[in-house]
Amino acid sequence: MTPRLREALGEMPVVVLTGPRQAGKSTLLQRDPVFRGRRYATFDDLATLEAARRDPETFLGEGPLTLDEAQRFPEILVAVKRVVDRARRPGAFLLSGSANFRLLRGVSESLAGRAVYLDLQPFTSRETGGRTAHPPALLGLLEGRPPLGKFPPFDFGAVLKGGMPSVALGEVKKPGIWFQGYVQTYLERDLRDLRHVGDLAAFRHLMRLTALRNGGILKVSELARDAKMNVMTLSRYLSLLETSFLVRRLPPYLGNQAVRLVKSPKLYFTDSGLAAHLAGMDGSAADHPLRGGLLENWVVQNLLALSEAHFADAEGAYWNIQGRHEVDFVLEAGKRVLAVEVKQGAISRDEDLRGLKAFQDAQKGPVTGILATTGKETLPLGKNLWAVPIPALLS
Repeated sequence: MTPRLREALGEMPVVVLTGPRQAGKSTLLQRDPVFRGRRYATFDDLATLEAARRDPETFLGEGPLTLDEAQRFPEILVAVKRVVDRARRPGAFLLSGSANFRLLRGVSESLAGRAVYLDLQPFTSRETGGRTAHPPALLGLLEGRPPLGKFPPFDFGAVLKGGMPSVALGEVKKPGIWFQGYVQTYLERDLRDLRHVGDLAAFRHLMRLTALRNGGILKVSELARDAKMNVMTLSRYLSLLETSFLVRRLPPYLGNQAVRLVKSPKLYFTDSGLAAHLAGMDGSAADHPLRGGLLENWVVQNLLALSEAHFADAEGAYWNIQGRHEVDFVLEAGKRVLAVEVKQGAISRDEDLRGLKAFQDAQKGPVTGILATTGKETLPLGKNLWAVPIPALLS
């Protein structure tokens, strides 16, 4: 993300970096060479918070200032607006936060036209493997150039770990305990001040139910029934999960006008490791009913993180013609379109390709179709159609 952050700081007076708690925002802002020469402050420090409350504009100065956990004192945004309006300097303020219920609302109200937003996702497999020196395979795939050669076998353990740095890098011996603490902190710290979350136990139950439906099409009425809450409350709670970057809604791809296109979003967790923990999956059994959804989640979260870092204009979606064809993930970057179907196993059959072929036929322009498998080598399957190992796709 650092190239995009550097570019944004060169253009806009305020840059807002958001993302899940513990995804590595503070570490990035304090240690990356891109941010050398900037003053760093965090509202996690009570003395810093008190200084800002006493005299916000003196605390801010003229920049460049990196301010972490900015949501702890949302009134600071009014002072940021005044400073920016007096002298519009690119890169003056870099704001960051995880519990963004108030931060995002405050920025949209106070800093309209003055700020740009970027999201820091959990680690990708490129990052955990230390393979970021070369461009991602995604760039070549969008131009119809698949990664060739043989690749190491896919390890489902990576899906269970997810991309949270502490777990993904093996810094904790028991990920289950770490995730348990993560959920507890989220419930007790991030949600405690929200008056409209009246029952934290019900909210925790909803998180688990959502994890059990990970990768599925969101059916709000069914989920509300199973969670034993009304649709309005459920919708509000889902919005909170999304605003705090625990879940994301993947919209349907509506590039063509098929009558039976499914138009409800699919629901994924931002991190497959957290989804696995909440769903109670602590092993990689090949026949586990949640395995397919978690694998799909892992691929989608990686592709979305890569597109966020490398394509400012990219849009991610899925495609489904009710009762007939489906494609798990569609990435549209300008006029280039990539369609990805995730498959457990290495051998492709005709039925595995039906959705991809139907999607290609339905589009006006060229589409690169990828069957993402757990195999070891890239294989041609037809015109603009390949079977690609998941490690190669995400490399």
